[in-house]
Amino acid sequence: MSHMTNTLATPEQLYQRRSYSSLPPDLQDAILFATQCLTQAAGVLLQLPQSVTAQANVVLARYWLVEPLMGYEFSDVSAASVFLVAKLGPTPRSPRDIANVYAYLRSSSSTLFRSPAAPSPSPPPANNPNSYYLSETAYQAAHSRILAIEERLLYALGFDTHVSLPYPLAITYLKTMDFLGLRVETVARRVVEYLNTALLSPQMLYLTCQPNELAVAAIYNAARDIGAKMPECEWWEVFDVDREVLGFLVVGMRSVEGWAAKMRDDIPAMAKRMITRKDIEDDMACRGQPLGRNGYGADASVPDLEADMARQMDDQIAELEKSSHGFA
Repeated sequence: MSHMTNTLATPEQLYQRRSYSSLPPDLQDAILFATQCLTQAAGVLLQLPQSVTAQANVVLARYWLVEPLMGYEFSDVSAASVFLVAKLGPTPRSPRDIANVYAYLRSSSSTLFRSPAAPSPSPPPANNPNSYYLSETAYQAAHSRILAIEERLLYALGFDTHVSLPYPLAITYLKTMDFLGLRVETVARRVVEYLNTALLSPQMLYLTCQPNELAVAAIYNAARDIGAKMPECEWWEVFDVDREVLGFLVVGMRSVEGWAAKMRDDIPAMAKRMITRKDIEDDMACRGQPLGRNGYGADASVPDLEADMARQMDDQIAELEKSSHGFA
């Protein structure tokens, strides 16, 4: 059953992600949300299956669980995640294809993050090929960044890139249930939408819950939206899901849309384009909290485990030398 489950994030890892960075929680969530959206858009343009794009999003979230958010440009981390996951499956994509797609998504011609539902939406940008043209020098630089971050991704994850997704389980569960005349495809479409939305949740649902729990919560939400009558018994227990976990996931999935709309209002840069490290640095400067290296405070020291261990060993050697002199 190991291929149907994931290694989940621990409470300590979730706490450290929040506390080790000087970035406030709203900016941390904004970075993750914007980068996950960018990854989804890149998967569409690269014609990758949703399973590959979802795996790339999960790998990216796992990486940022243990590494600083400001270590690399956000779009470069997304590109490296897509490149890594795609080449591990049957649909690899070349570094040039990935570099070209990300150059377009970051350009002024891209419609990503521009919401047509706004009260007074701005006209769509004109398609200017010069804005996303990638010269050979720029491509070589992007290629080098992708490979360097890919190496860092594998190191941070301990080369464990296994990701079990809830999509196959959700379809299997749907086929075992009776929706009183409703076509399974009707419910399945809505289920997939909820599972895709869960990838963008600030609660990092794919890192804290197992695939069977995500699948059941998506089915519950989809049936509720469509008006399908569900079994009157506690049917989720058949799929090994607790009531408390189901309630948490149902609320978490349904709240993403409203949370994302509010975040776009709070961080204006997100309503125009993909945010960058400079946007975050400017935002922090406006708050009077300038950033130092890798996203830590300018006056704070970056945790260095190797240096700390070396200092401890030096102290122990010094103590041993003192002791040996005392016995001499």
